[in-house]
Order: sequence, then structure tokens, then C-alpha cells
Amino acid sequence: MMTAWIALFGLPLTLLVYAASKKLYLRKNRVYLSPLLITPIILVVMLTQTGISYEAYNEGAEWLSKLLQPATVAFAVPLYKNFKTLKKHAAEIMVSVTMGSAIAILSSALLAKWLHLSSSLTSSLVPRSITTPIAMNVSQVIGGVPNMTAVFVIMTGILGSILGPSIVKVFRIRGDIARGVLFGTGAHGTGTSKAFEFSALTGTISSISMILAALLTLGIAPWLMSYLL
Repeated sequence: MMTAWIALFGLPLTLLVYAASKKLYLRKNRVYLSPLLITPIILVVMLTQTGISYEAYNEGAEWLSKLLQPATVAFAVPLYKNFKTLKKHAAEIMVSVTMGSAIAILSSALLAKWLHLSSSLTSSLVPRSITTPIAMNVSQVIGGVPNMTAVFVIMTGILGSILGPSIVKVFRIRGDIARGVLFGTGAHGTGTSKAFEFSALTGTISSISMILAALLTLGIAPWLMSYLL
């Protein structure tokens, strides 16, 4: 009975914590107060302090994960609205995302080698810069652990959304195309949500960069890993 009540309140609890943290973020406008960072920290503390298992909590909150796929499909709306701009800059976007995806894979593999990680952990780390569902599939194909990959993807997304605005400011990246490719290629869906805070076009470019990065990684990661491992 207790587990059923916990499952029932898993979803509204998550939404309440997110809404409160987002309100605080909009008021203070500090990167370290991002809801994407604060919300999981608060939820983890609450679960550990109350002794509630993740499985019990996730019975109710899992619907948020299931909404990820239709939310990704919804990116098609701004893509359609900005189709002319996307067509005009298609070559730049494609080249940039291809280079970014290759660097993400290589840097992950080299970092894993430097840290003397096992081959399974290395394979789990490699797809960290693409959206979770595809990253987990890539991880499984190249011999990684999908659950570990999901953790690396979340960490990469949060870190990218925190550091991204500072990188944009320091290097004075003012173009929507450049900013969009930066967030979408480097921090997938989490970065894309941050990109929309700059402008609709930046978010749109980020979303298409995220999709391209996922497809490119799905294609080239197994091939590259056959030489790196």
C-alpha cells in the first residue's frame, strides 16, 4: 500500500520541485540554480533521507521519461518554421556537427584511456554527447553498459548547459547558427532547452544539431571504436 502511495505522488512531486526551482532560477538568473541541476539534487536528497527506493518513486515518475520521445518530435515545429534558414546554412551545420561528433567520441575515448578505464566503461562513455535513447543503443552496440551511459549523458547535458552560456560570453559567439550547433552537438536535449533561452532560432539549430549528432554517432561510433579499443 505504501509503495502505491509513493508511486502516486512520484510525478506531482517531481513537477512541484521542478516548478519551484525554475521559479527561483528565473528570479535569480544564476547558472548554478538551473532547474536541470537543482531538481535532481533535491529529489536524490529527499529519496535518500526518507528511505524511499528509486524503483518505488519511478513507478509514478517514469511518465516523464516516456514523454521524452514525443517532446523530441515536437522540435519539428520550429524546424518547419525556420526551414529557409536551415537550408541556407545546411553545409555549415553539417560540417560543424560532424567535426563536433567526431571530437566528442575521440576525446571521450582518450579520456577513458588516460584514466585507465575498462573497455566496457570506455564504450559507455563514448556516446555521452547525444540524446539518451540513442546513446543507450549505441552503448549496447559497442559493448558498453547502457545504464552507465545514461548517467554520463545526463552529466554531460547538465555540465554543457552550465558552461555553455559562459563559453558563448567569453568567446563572443553571437550568431544563432554557431550557438545552436554548440549547444546541440555538445549537450543534446539539455543543451537545446538552454539554447531556446537565447532565441527560437538558436534552439531550432540546436535541436537539428542534436538529431544530426545522434545519427552521426550511431553510424561512426562502432567503426571508430573498432580501432580505438
